[in-house]
Amino acid sequence: MPHRIENMSPIFRHEGEYTFKIFSNEEERMHVHVLYNGQEAKYWLEPRVELAKNSGIAEHRLNEIKKIVEKYADNFSEQFRQHIGKRIDD
Repeated sequence: MPHRIENMSPIFRHEGEYTFKIFSNEEERMHVHVLYNGQEAKYWLEPRVELAKNSGIAEHRLNEIKKIVEKYADNFSEQFRQHIGKRIDD
């Protein structure tokens, strides 16, 4: 059975083996979910890129993923704003 996040949220980016998404009805603090090999991690985008939770992704992968999130943080933040339809601090 597919993980629930795979069916409920838009894809922001595919990068190598990673898929970056968000939930539409989740908390307002900007973040991105990362799917890899049936596992998931969540990174805050504000006030800085930071791991929020991890559900099974190996540490060396988390380091690689964080670099990708940092590289595209501005883009992810803009996509988050557009998807949610408002600024987070309004």
